Amino acid sequence: MKFPVVMHKDAESDCSLTVPDIPGCFSAGATFSEALDNVREALALHLEGLVADEERLPQAREVDFHLENPDFAGGVWAVIDFDLTPYLGKSVRFNASLPEQLLNRIDERVQKDHRYASRSGFLATAALRELSV
Repeated sequence: MKFPVVMHKDAESDCSLTVPDIPGCFSAGATFSEALDNVREALALHLEGLVADEERLPQAREVDFHLENPDFAGGVWAVIDFDLTPYLGKSVRFNASLPEQLLNRIDERVQKDHRYASRSGFLATAALRELSV
């Protein structure tokens, strides 16, 4: 899932990064790149806490949704791709039938796009995208 993040930096401080769609999730770093690296760890810890508390996982919204929020004024925006599937519970095997040509197109995409480790990963990502609407 693609989460928007916003960075703020004062002249005498590190970069601080906030994930607007996940209240309380933020990171920091000496540079913007370092803060972006650190936000992945912050996301993982935050999501693990939500799972442990049996709370629903957040859905990411577009950057445009947050632009009018005064808390984020003057920030620099980025979008990070973060895999939510490890936080959705254990995998369950099921049988599904798809048209052969559609399945071939899925397999071609999985081979070309390294974001998807497998056909199942592709289908899970597509389902998450559809359910976030």
